[in-house]
Amino acid sequence: MTIGLYSLLAVLVLAFLRVPLGIALLSVSIGGITFLNGWDVARVMVPMTLSEAVFSYELAVVPLFILMGNVLSRTGISQDLFRAANAFLAPVRGGLALATMVTCAGFSAVCGSSFATAATMAKVAYPSMQRYGYSESLSSATIAAGGTLGILIPPSIILMIYGILTQTNIGHLFVAGVLPGLLGLALYMLVIYLIALFRPSEAPRGDATTAAERWSALAGVWPFFLLFTLIIGGLYAGLFTPTEAGGIGSGVALLVALLQRRLDRTVLKQTLLETAYTSVMLYVVLFGAMLFSQLISFSGLADSLLNMVQGSGLSKLGVLLAILSVFLVLGCVMDTMAIILIFVPLFSPTLVAQGYDLIWFGIIVVVLTEIGLITPPIGMNVFVLKANLPNVPVGKIFKGLIPFIAVDVVRLALLVAFPAISLILVRMMS
Repeated sequence: MTIGLYSLLAVLVLAFLRVPLGIALLSVSIGGITFLNGWDVARVMVPMTLSEAVFSYELAVVPLFILMGNVLSRTGISQDLFRAANAFLAPVRGGLALATMVTCAGFSAVCGSSFATAATMAKVAYPSMQRYGYSESLSSATIAAGGTLGILIPPSIILMIYGILTQTNIGHLFVAGVLPGLLGLALYMLVIYLIALFRPSEAPRGDATTAAERWSALAGVWPFFLLFTLIIGGLYAGLFTPTEAGGIGSGVALLVALLQRRLDRTVLKQTLLETAYTSVMLYVVLFGAMLFSQLISFSGLADSLLNMVQGSGLSKLGVLLAILSVFLVLGCVMDTMAIILIFVPLFSPTLVAQGYDLIWFGIIVVVLTEIGLITPPIGMNVFVLKANLPNVPVGKIFKGLIPFIAVDVVRLALLVAFPAISLILVRMMS
């Protein structure tokens, strides 16, 4: 147990020192396993674990969905979604911000990355909002908050990683994320509507559009509806596995871009290289997390935590709230990926022993990390946005995010109080 605690502390220190997370997890795990079991065991177990992971069918889902999102982002298809949302919502007060939020949700449904969603929308939507006189605070906060939907609305890279770590069905996790994601979108849009209602100077009306212009703009969003229907519809109906869904989605995205003549050799090369870089980075991190999970198991730290919880006298709800508090506090100072990879293997055995559903808990964890992405002092989405909008002060972005963080806490409370919001579609699917 002592070795487990020291290893956990070492990974946290390295993460705070900005050592690449995959390197931190791999080095600490190999060192800890060697110390506990000896070098002869470690030199056999480490390559065996890595080779099993490399040839894992489930891990193939990661690069496939990354490729699909990169194709749509690189070829400009994501801009069509914003034009369509803008055509319908711009005449309403606050309409451009509402259109931005809808676009973030739509792009999330084919992207799976919060950072990619925020970075893309900073280039697509922010200039339009500034041109029509929106406040910097509302414009930037809308994009930062909307970007968080990228890790919940399926397909989600974070949900894939959670599913791999906990051996939970990734297809079920994707389906479970639909209603909480839509609930988040609805609450965010409510915030924008209320700001536009009570502070109209921050969210003026846009130009009116004709029916012909709206229908013309709507023609550009069919790739998103096609991909979302194929992926979620196919998973829900049990027609294919998440890995097959990723293959179909990335293939259709490439075909759509090719038919629309947006895919040339240069764009294809950039897309494939970006997908390869991102996938390799995630694989290194995942391999480190798998070894770290084994170290936690060998050290007995997870079992000791479970025994401590059972002997603490806390109720089932008390245990859950204590764990959620840890995730919430860490989300304010640590990267989302680090929290998932380090603490999910540690806490999941305790939650299973308490009778909680790991699919439901996966959605709760993602919502918690969503809050962390926009919460000071280290809201990663805010700094991604700052890199794309260097003239916007960080303080203004955080100030604009206060009402969005408030409704996120409300959503978290609803999901904890009513697990059926997350699980009803999964139960109907089963």
